[in-house]
Amino acid sequence: MSIDDRKQAIRDKVWRLLEQEHAAPSGSYGKIPSFEGADRTAELLAEMDVWHRARTVKANPDYAQLPVRLRALEDGKLLYMAVPRMASTQPFYLLDPKTLKVSPEEAADKSGAARAARRVGVSDMSSIDIVICGSVAVNRSGARIGKGAGYSDLEVALLTEAGLVTNNTIIVAPVHELQVIDDDIPETAHDFSVDFIVTPDEVISCSSPRRPHGIIWSDLTPEIIRAIPVLGGRDER
Repeated sequence: MSIDDRKQAIRDKVWRLLEQEHAAPSGSYGKIPSFEGADRTAELLAEMDVWHRARTVKANPDYAQLPVRLRALEDGKLLYMAVPRMASTQPFYLLDPKTLKVSPEEAADKSGAARAARRVGVSDMSSIDIVICGSVAVNRSGARIGKGAGYSDLEVALLTEAGLVTNNTIIVAPVHELQVIDDDIPETAHDFSVDFIVTPDEVISCSSPRRPHGIIWSDLTPEIIRAIPVLGGRDER
């Protein structure tokens, strides 16, 4: 079985388990799942020293991580949210709680951010203290699987190349406990792993997280490069 097939088998198992146990809304299959207790993950994360020290947070736009994005704005942190599918030459929304013209609740929502935030390119961004990554499954060593589109890996790789994500950046996966699996998760050269997993009930510290050094162009098809404007003209293969 190929690595892609093994990853998909894990996704299928976790999606079905979440729905079977009513831990995620109906229709979560195929997505970064929202889950019961997501508000509590934001509370636990906000109690951590790494959160208190952080000034800038980068988060995915999925609904599952809405409570963490809201907490970041309420705590006065500069928040970067990825534009869905990185479909812009300025692929991140900048949400600064000091200058927001709407409520944090509206700004933290994906559609609200699209209306209220300024889009920025990598050259206009500050260094990232914490990355919040949506995940379908993680294991206690920190290996993770997204929904399979590869955008989280690309976002982190792009920011790593720019020197904005470094070995000092903390990567966190807020998930339901059913998404924390005992299986080995296959990893490729472009996969990153996480420093912490936060469930509604516990914080799991992961050892020796993996950090790719940047974009691995050989892993990208011409179709992907054409579909993501910020990659245009940067093919280094």
